[in-house]
Amino acid sequence: MKHTGLEEELAAVLADHQLELDDLEIQAAGKRRVVRVIVDGDGPRGSGPDLDQIADATRAISQALDETDALGQAPYTLEVGTRGVSRPLVKPAHYRRNKTRLVALTLTDGTGLMARITDADDRSVTVDVDGNPREIGFEEIAKAVVQVEMNRRLADDVELGE
Repeated sequence: MKHTGLEEELAAVLADHQLELDDLEIQAAGKRRVVRVIVDGDGPRGSGPDLDQIADATRAISQALDETDALGQAPYTLEVGTRGVSRPLVKPAHYRRNKTRLVALTLTDGTGLMARITDADDRSVTVDVDGNPREIGFEEIAKAVVQVEMNRRLADDVELGE
Protein backbone atom coordinates (compact mmCIF):
# COMPACT_ATOMS: atom_id res chain seq x y z
CA MET A 1 0.00 0.00 0.00
CA LYS A 2 1.44 3.37 -1.04
CA HIS A 3 1.41 6.32 1.33
CA THR A 4 2.14 9.02 -1.24
CA GLY A 5 1.57 12.11 0.94
CA LEU A 6 3.61 10.68 3.77
CA GLU A 7 6.32 9.48 1.37
CA GLU A 8 6.67 13.00 -0.04
CA GLU A 9 6.83 14.51 3.45
CA LEU A 10 9.47 12.03 4.65
CA ALA A 11 11.48 12.43 1.44
CA ALA A 12 11.67 16.18 2.14
CA VAL A 13 12.78 15.56 5.74
CA LEU A 14 15.44 13.11 4.57
CA ALA A 15 16.70 15.48 1.87
CA ASP A 16 17.63 17.90 4.66
CA HIS A 17 19.99 15.16 5.90
CA GLN A 18 21.42 14.31 2.46
CA LEU A 19 19.44 11.06 2.43
CA GLU A 20 16.82 9.53 0.13
CA LEU A 21 13.66 7.63 0.96
CA ASP A 22 14.16 4.14 -0.48
CA ASP A 23 11.03 2.50 0.92
CA LEU A 24 8.24 3.10 3.41
CA GLU A 25 6.27 0.27 5.01
CA ILE A 26 3.46 0.64 7.52
CA GLN A 27 2.21 -2.55 9.15
CA ALA A 28 -0.34 -3.26 11.83
CA ALA A 29 1.11 -4.78 14.99
CA GLY A 30 -1.74 -5.30 17.45
CA LYS A 31 -3.05 -1.90 18.54
CA ARG A 32 0.09 -0.22 17.25
CA ARG A 33 1.59 0.21 13.84
CA VAL A 34 5.18 -0.30 12.78
CA VAL A 35 6.47 2.43 10.49
CA ARG A 36 9.56 1.13 8.68
CA VAL A 37 11.57 3.77 6.83
CA ILE A 38 14.37 2.52 4.58
CA VAL A 39 16.87 5.22 3.65
CA ASP A 40 19.78 5.49 1.26
CA GLY A 41 22.34 8.12 0.36
CA ASP A 42 25.96 8.63 -0.55
CA GLY A 43 27.20 9.22 2.98
CA PRO A 44 30.54 10.80 3.77
CA ARG A 45 32.55 8.14 1.89
CA GLY A 46 30.21 7.74 -1.09
CA SER A 47 29.24 4.20 -0.13
CA GLY A 48 26.09 4.79 1.91
CA PRO A 49 24.83 6.63 4.97
CA ASP A 50 26.71 6.50 8.24
CA LEU A 51 25.27 5.99 11.73
CA ASP A 52 25.33 9.68 12.59
CA GLN A 53 23.23 10.51 9.53
CA ILE A 54 20.76 7.73 10.40
CA ALA A 55 20.47 8.90 14.01
CA ASP A 56 19.88 12.53 13.01
CA ALA A 57 17.39 11.51 10.35
CA THR A 58 15.53 9.24 12.79
CA ARG A 59 14.99 12.13 15.19
CA ALA A 60 13.76 14.36 12.36
CA ILE A 61 11.43 11.64 11.00
CA SER A 62 10.02 11.02 14.47
CA GLN A 63 9.30 14.71 14.90
CA ALA A 64 7.69 14.94 11.44
CA LEU A 65 5.46 11.92 12.15
CA ASP A 66 4.42 13.41 15.50
CA GLU A 67 3.44 16.67 13.76
CA THR A 68 1.44 15.10 10.91
CA ASP A 69 -2.00 13.54 11.01
CA ALA A 70 -1.09 11.02 8.26
CA LEU A 71 -0.97 8.17 10.79
CA GLY A 72 -4.02 9.26 12.77
CA GLN A 73 -3.97 9.01 16.55
CA ALA A 74 -2.90 5.35 16.78
CA PRO A 75 0.46 4.75 18.47
CA TYR A 76 3.33 3.61 16.29
CA THR A 77 6.82 2.22 16.51
CA LEU A 78 9.38 3.83 14.21
CA GLU A 79 12.16 1.78 12.63
CA VAL A 80 14.71 3.55 10.43
CA GLY A 81 17.42 1.64 8.61
CA THR A 82 19.42 1.41 5.42
CA ARG A 83 18.82 -0.79 2.39
CA GLY A 84 21.18 -3.49 3.57
CA VAL A 85 22.76 -5.99 1.21
CA SER A 86 19.71 -8.18 0.68
CA ARG A 87 17.71 -5.62 -1.31
CA PRO A 88 18.19 -5.75 -5.08
CA LEU A 89 20.11 -2.94 -6.78
CA VAL A 90 17.61 -1.02 -8.90
CA LYS A 91 18.92 2.53 -9.34
CA PRO A 92 22.21 3.69 -10.86
CA ALA A 93 23.13 5.17 -7.47
CA HIS A 94 22.79 1.73 -5.87
CA TYR A 95 25.45 0.38 -8.22
CA ARG A 96 27.71 3.39 -7.69
CA ARG A 97 27.46 3.09 -3.91
CA ASN A 98 28.41 -0.59 -4.12
CA LYS A 99 31.56 -0.09 -6.17
CA THR A 100 34.10 -2.87 -5.43
CA ARG A 101 31.36 -5.20 -4.16
CA LEU A 102 30.64 -8.64 -5.59
CA VAL A 103 27.21 -8.84 -7.20
CA ALA A 104 25.08 -11.63 -8.65
CA LEU A 105 23.50 -10.41 -11.88
CA THR A 106 20.61 -11.97 -13.77
CA LEU A 107 20.38 -10.51 -17.25
CA THR A 108 17.18 -10.04 -19.22
CA ASP A 109 18.24 -12.84 -21.60
CA GLY A 110 18.17 -15.24 -18.63
CA THR A 111 21.92 -15.61 -18.17
CA GLY A 112 23.51 -15.08 -14.81
CA LEU A 113 26.95 -13.98 -13.78
CA MET A 114 28.95 -13.19 -10.68
CA ALA A 115 31.01 -10.03 -11.05
CA ARG A 116 32.61 -7.20 -9.10
CA ILE A 117 31.37 -3.66 -9.70
CA THR A 118 34.20 -1.41 -10.87
CA ASP A 119 32.24 1.64 -12.05
CA ALA A 120 28.72 2.89 -12.74
CA ASP A 121 27.09 5.89 -14.37
CA ASP A 122 23.49 6.79 -15.23
CA ARG A 123 23.32 4.32 -18.16
CA SER A 124 25.39 1.29 -17.25
CA VAL A 125 27.54 -0.57 -14.79
CA THR A 126 31.07 -1.79 -15.50
CA VAL A 127 31.93 -5.06 -13.83
CA ASP A 128 34.97 -7.28 -13.57
CA VAL A 129 34.18 -10.84 -14.65
CA ASP A 130 37.14 -13.10 -13.93
CA GLY A 131 39.61 -10.29 -14.66
CA ASN A 132 37.78 -9.03 -17.77
CA PRO A 133 35.92 -5.71 -17.74
CA ARG A 134 32.38 -5.75 -19.09
CA GLU A 135 29.96 -2.84 -19.46
CA ILE A 136 26.30 -3.77 -19.01
CA GLY A 137 23.43 -1.38 -19.69
CA PHE A 138 20.87 -1.17 -16.89
CA GLU A 139 18.14 -2.16 -19.37
CA GLU A 140 19.96 -5.51 -19.77
CA ILE A 141 19.77 -6.31 -16.03
CA ALA A 142 16.72 -8.14 -14.69
CA LYS A 143 18.05 -8.46 -11.12
CA ALA A 144 21.22 -7.62 -9.20
CA VAL A 145 22.00 -8.49 -5.59
CA VAL A 146 25.17 -7.76 -3.62
CA GLN A 147 26.85 -10.89 -2.29
CA VAL A 148 28.12 -11.04 1.26
CA GLU A 149 31.84 -11.81 1.42
CA MET A 150 32.87 -13.02 4.84
CA ASN A 151 36.63 -12.99 4.24
CA ARG A 152 36.88 -9.90 2.08
CA ARG A 153 40.30 -8.28 2.26
CA LEU A 154 40.43 -4.50 2.71
CA ALA A 155 43.09 -4.49 0.01
CA ASP A 156 40.37 -5.50 -2.49
CA ASP A 157 38.96 -1.96 -2.30
CA VAL A 158 42.39 -0.43 -2.87
CA GLU A 159 43.10 -2.64 -5.88
CA LEU A 160 39.87 -1.51 -7.54
CA GLY A 161 40.57 2.17 -6.97
CA GLU A 162 38.59 2.79 -3.81
